[in-house]
Amino acid sequence: MVWRTARRLDQALAGRPLEVADLRWPRLSTADLGGRTVTSAVSRGKHLLVRLTGGLTLHSHLRMDGSWYIFRADVLPLIRAGRRPAGAPGADHTIRAVLGNSEWLAVGYALGMLDLLPTERESDVVGHLGPDLLDPGWDGEQAEARMVADPGRPVGEALLDQRVTAGIGTFYLAETCFLTGTSPWDPVGALPRPRALLERARALLLANRERVPQTTTGSTRRGENAYVYGRTGHPCRRCGTTIVSGTLGQAPQARLTYACPHCQPPRASAPG
Repeated sequence: MVWRTARRLDQALAGRPLEVADLRWPRLSTADLGGRTVTSAVSRGKHLLVRLTGGLTLHSHLRMDGSWYIFRADVLPLIRAGRRPAGAPGADHTIRAVLGNSEWLAVGYALGMLDLLPTERESDVVGHLGPDLLDPGWDGEQAEARMVADPGRPVGEALLDQRVTAGIGTFYLAETCFLTGTSPWDPVGALPRPRALLERARALLLANRERVPQTTTGSTRRGENAYVYGRTGHPCRRCGTTIVSGTLGQAPQARLTYACPHCQPPRASAPG
């Protein structure tokens, strides 16, 4: 989860000057961040913001395959030699950023986006996002207003839209809809209480923000942590009906989701 990644980055880097700042991104390869102190690392939806003294922010997005890993600083010679440290998720050629101090090294693998911008202009990259579900001051009223603005839109598409409310991915989409008895293919306008759906999603994210692996069933055992997500063809844990899957949106942005036809009866139309 991006919130957990931001927390690890903050714990490892905040309050210390950078002794290593290697940005392996074409337009940032000559950027010199050495000596700047990391003031904080925070998440905004699925975006990560590493703030530095001098009014700069390093912005990254993990997309589908990206990750930030924290290592002891003594692995730096291995990375510089193009060798793979123990526990690294990818090969040397997938490294996009290396930030480090005297104790810790943060390595960004397969990042989907990397930008360096003035901190005062962070809104250029995250200003379009809706209220962040993990923000203590989450504005549920605003999120609901954004969601119901397009009543004909499928519920699942609206939940995945980070402009509505930031933080929901495919796992929480599927599980939120199941736990509220909602078909993800129903139009938003068919929802009796849109705010309740958003509140349930927020509760799931808050409960899992420090938990690995994430779970909605209460079990963290492999194969037991979800009610419907990834369980196409398996029996529903509640009623035994076979779990189905279907897409949301149009290619190439179409996303797969899951549902129990019995526990989540469609109010309007079912997936094609």
